[in-house]
This record gives sequence, C-alpha cells and structure tokens, in this order.
Amino acid sequence: MILAEIVKTPAKYDCLKHPMVLQLESLDFTPFHLIAFIIFFLAIIHTLSVYKVHQWARKLELHQKPRRDGKRRERSIGVQLLYFISEVEVVFALWTIPLFICIAAIYGWTIGLEYINTRDYTEPLFVVVILAMASTKPIVHAAEGLISWIAKGLGGSLSAWWMVLLTVGPLLGSLITEAGAMALCALLLSRHFYHYHPSKKLAYATLALLFVNISVGGVLTDFASPAVLVLAHCWKWSMSDIFLSFGWKAAIGIVISNLIYWYYFRKEFALLNVRKKAVKIFAHYSSRKQETKIPYWISFVHMLFMALIVVVSHYPAIFIAIFMFFIGFHQATRAHQHSIRLARPMMIGLFLAGLVIHGGLQGWWVVSILEGLSPLSVMGVVIALTGFNDNTAISYLSTLVPNWGTAFQYAIFTGAIAGGGLTVIANAPNPAGYTILKKHFDNGIKPLNLLLAALTPTIILYAIYYFIGPLFSF
Repeated sequence: MILAEIVKTPAKYDCLKHPMVLQLESLDFTPFHLIAFIIFFLAIIHTLSVYKVHQWARKLELHQKPRRDGKRRERSIGVQLLYFISEVEVVFALWTIPLFICIAAIYGWTIGLEYINTRDYTEPLFVVVILAMASTKPIVHAAEGLISWIAKGLGGSLSAWWMVLLTVGPLLGSLITEAGAMALCALLLSRHFYHYHPSKKLAYATLALLFVNISVGGVLTDFASPAVLVLAHCWKWSMSDIFLSFGWKAAIGIVISNLIYWYYFRKEFALLNVRKKAVKIFAHYSSRKQETKIPYWISFVHMLFMALIVVVSHYPAIFIAIFMFFIGFHQATRAHQHSIRLARPMMIGLFLAGLVIHGGLQGWWVVSILEGLSPLSVMGVVIALTGFNDNTAISYLSTLVPNWGTAFQYAIFTGAIAGGGLTVIANAPNPAGYTILKKHFDNGIKPLNLLLAALTPTIILYAIYYFIGPLFSF
C-alpha cells in the first residue's frame, strides 16, 4: 500500500520521491533501520528521563557560587543546556540530528534532506494552530462558562468541577478536536483543581485520567482524533461506523473510570472541597481586580474560526491562512484578549514533528510484531506499543499490513486509543497537557507514576472494547 494513500497525500506525488527515500519508508529490514531503531530507542529513554535531567540541572544551579553582592550568578552554559534537554518537547527533534547525520553518511546529504522534507507535517502544524486558538481568553472563558454551568448543577464543589472536566471535557474533543480539548481541560484543571494542591497520588490519577479520556473522547466523530483520521480514511469508515463501534463505548469507559477514581479518593475530595471554600471566602474579601466581561459575539467569532480550521484540518496551507486572519481579528479586539501564546504550541509541534520523522522508519519491527497474532493479542500489543510510540504512528504502521479483517481492524484501533494515556508520547495532545500541568508536580512528572496511574482506566477501556466487540462489519 502506498504511503501517500495512508497520509492522505495524492499518490501522484509518490513518483516525485527519490527511490532511496521510498526504500527508507519500506518495511524491508536493512542495517540502517537497526541504527534508526537504536536512535529512536535512545530518544524514548531520554523522554522517560527528562525529570531526572531537570533534577540534575537544578542541583548544579543551586551549587553555583553567589556573586559578591549576594545575588545568585546567572546560569552557566552547562546548566542552561541541561535545562534545555530536560524539556520533553525538544527530545525527538533533538534526536533527529543524529538520525539525519546517519542518513546523510550512508545515503548522502540529498537523501537525508529529501527524507526530512517529504514527511507529512500536517498534524504538527494543526496542533500548533488549534492549541494557540484554544488557549485564547474568549475560548477559555466560553468553555469555562459551559463547564461551570454543568458543575453548578452538580453542586459547584471542587469534586463536581473535577468530574465534569474529566467527563464532558474529553467528549467535547469530538467537536473541537483532541488537541483543543486537552488545552482547555488542562488549563481549567490547573485553575479549578490543581490550584488547591491535591496529594501526589490524586494529582497523578487526575493527569492519567485526563490523558486516557482525551485519547478516547475524540472518537465520537471521524475528524477529531488523528488516529481516527488515518484509519477511517484507509479502511473507509463513516462517522456512524466510528460512533456505533467505538464512540459510545468510549463514553461508558470514561464515566466508569472517573467514578472509580472519585470513589477511591472521596475522602480527599471532601478535604479539598473545604479548602476551596476557605480560599473562596478569602478571595471574596480580597481586592483582586475583576476581569471585564467578554462580548458574546467575540467568543462566537473565535469558535467560528476554530470550526473552520477543524473542517480544513487536512489542508495546512488553508488552515494556516485562516489562522493569519484570526490573528488579525485578535489584534482588532485586543481589548478583550490576552496575547496569543505561541511558544508552548510551537514546542509541542516540534515534538510531534520529531516523532513523525522517527516514526516513518519504525514500520519494519512494528508490523512484524503485529503479524500472526490473534485479535485479542493484537489489541494488547498495540496498547503496549502505543505507550512508546504515538498512537497515530502505530495506527498508520498497522495499515501497511494488507488484508486485515474486521476483527483485526477493531483490535488495532481500540488498542491504539485505549493506550493513548500511558505516557507523554502515547497521544499527540499529551505533551500539551504535560506542559500546562507540570508546574503542579514537584521535580516534574515522573513517567512511572503516570504509567501506574493510567493502567486502571486503560484496562477498563480494554475490557469494555473486548467484551462489547464490533457490532457489525465495517
């Protein structure tokens, strides 16, 4: 099957690729593919170790001698470099440097440049744009208003906010995309939950639920999840196929997981509710300046821009042009806006672009693992693989195996979305949530703690999708 068909690029452009680039993309094993795998494996180890690197940089910074006037010296170059490589968003892009050097050394400079240039960066570009728009003041306030209305109907407590944000928020991703839902949910969780300093255990449980729920919450439609876009296009699934076979089961899994975690932490939620009331009373008597109300029409225009970008999400030239017009509107209404924060979305886009570059060379071992397994085993293996490779990449690579039956297609897709919360790199929007919420975790977010916290909701979804199998042939 032609690579271009999977990533929605017209097949006619494949003939423009150098034959050596097509060979790099093939599933045939060569010594170079082993080198690419080793580099990819080192990038994963680096990703899982960033919090350790950050701790090391922090210790070195604290040991720097102060200046004579008592002020601490500026960070040395070595400390700055350690802080830089401790940012999870730069890891995969950083490891593309040795990958490119290896391609250039073995196949030539031109082949290395062409391989990098012929990757499909639509998803990273889309994530940058949608995250920048989703974090604007009118969008956040509109989402906060909806969540607040539902939470107040449930009593308005901190636990009500927590439940609504982790249930309605991820399901909202089926309309505003997973990336948009992640940005909104993470921002509101930071403000309405993490602000009250939950225990370490509850903090990780909440982060794990957010990642897992976002991964499956975008499958009520056929456009909100990158994994859905890849497989629905390849296997000719309609929106009704997606909803009837996956969407409603995802909603059930989200509700069950949230209720289990809420019941387990119910005593701590009671304490946090008391803490929130105390903080609210203090804020009532404080002199904090109240923000001006945002006109409804401005929020509506923002949502309209987001809807247009979602509709044309397959066409980067068009949605980037729409984003430029959005920036103009943002500037014209700046009295009701915060400045557009592009640094974080661009870092996340860099992370995903690096993952795209590495992922294109990993098909030989992913496909060889999946071939010959039973559907039940395929689901479990895909969940495991997703934890160490973006679920969109796993979905794409699985389509390279010809003649998958309905049972295998079902197993691959459910495994990919169920495993999307196990690690930071398991699902494209996860780095956004990681970046927004990492300030609430002392010494950074530890991968093992996240993995352990995400196992329960992942197993729940695995069981739901296994026992309620495909109801019809796609």
